[in-house]
Amino acid sequence: MINEILGKHGIGYVIKPPRLEPREETAPVVSVVTPPPSLAERAVEILEESLARSEQLLVQHRGREAVQESLWLLERVATAFRGVETATGTVEGKYFNQIVRELRDIDLRGALKRVLDWISGLHGYLSFPTGGGVRHGLDLNEGIKIDDNEARLLCNLIRSYLSFLLVEHQRLARSRRV
Repeated sequence: MINEILGKHGIGYVIKPPRLEPREETAPVVSVVTPPPSLAERAVEILEESLARSEQLLVQHRGREAVQESLWLLERVATAFRGVETATGTVEGKYFNQIVRELRDIDLRGALKRVLDWISGLHGYLSFPTGGGVRHGLDLNEGIKIDDNEARLLCNLIRSYLSFLLVEHQRLARSRRV
């Protein structure tokens, strides 16, 4: 009876217990499309690619570029906090400094507040043309050239901040869901 219904509606399969078989040998097979990576999976890919690129640049003695890549990644990770609900409201900033400022305004007693101060200081230094001159370009007269040792230090600092921020983001997002 089921096979008659399948045939009547042009469904290309027939039941031959215990199997479901194509009605004809030439019946088209429905392909299963592999789902594209989720937003979270794509974010992890970007994070890993950028960290690998930074490391590659350090090995090539291209420290300024390595620090730029790491700083870019730090700015991107900060945007993950957009939309996170806190005890004092929702983080709504669109840019790094706005997001960090809003996070700092949360009544925090833990390490996050202190780390955000350090991150802001590092970001400011690297953005300033006579400081690190990485983000907005180096002042050719007064800028400070970053050597390989300093580049490694800055990249490692940024990487440790990234690790900390990713865990804190997860903690804050989870605490608001409970």
